[in-house]
Amino acid sequence: MKALFLLIPIGIVTQSCVLPVSETTGAGYLNGFRSATPTSELEPMAHERGYWDGDAIEDPPSIRINRNEQKAYFYKGSQVVGMSPISTGTSKRATSAGTFKVTEKDIDHESSLYGVIRDLATGEIVNDDADTRKHRPGPGQVFEPAPMPYFMRFNGGVGMHVGHLPGYAASHGCVRMPKEMAVRFYEAASVGTPVIVE
Repeated sequence: MKALFLLIPIGIVTQSCVLPVSETTGAGYLNGFRSATPTSELEPMAHERGYWDGDAIEDPPSIRINRNEQKAYFYKGSQVVGMSPISTGTSKRATSAGTFKVTEKDIDHESSLYGVIRDLATGEIVNDDADTRKHRPGPGQVFEPAPMPYFMRFNGGVGMHVGHLPGYAASHGCVRMPKEMAVRFYEAASVGTPVIVE
């Protein structure tokens, strides 16, 4: 009976992360369960799509990216107000550790290096991991840049953006996020927001 009691709240929390934003709470991820003032002791929930509870907090933002955990944390002041699963760079194309700042925000960014090569006649993708420095489209083919929506550049060509999350480090160096969390981080950060990668 005790195990059944514990499963019910977990089911509610898991489903609540996909609810639409509520105008009354300002957050939406836990409609009806949100505390009025989050505390610095807020524990990140183990939810595959992340969480957000930072709309009512006015403290300065910062972002911490943990490559070992494959998670990004959004802070306002010293309070964790958001968490997102991520996919950072592979061992050959690692996301560099360090302290950076957001230097550019581009909602409709496209990669200038990576994408796919598509056959124009058939529409088939002939190279799904094309790098413009190594691969050129042949006759009747075209390079299509990889879309990187809600891009926030923080280290040269590296930034955070919407992307596929396989559950491990798999990118070319950028920090991929699920769309709903990339949107939240993008809207809450500004150029100059500190980004710490560890």
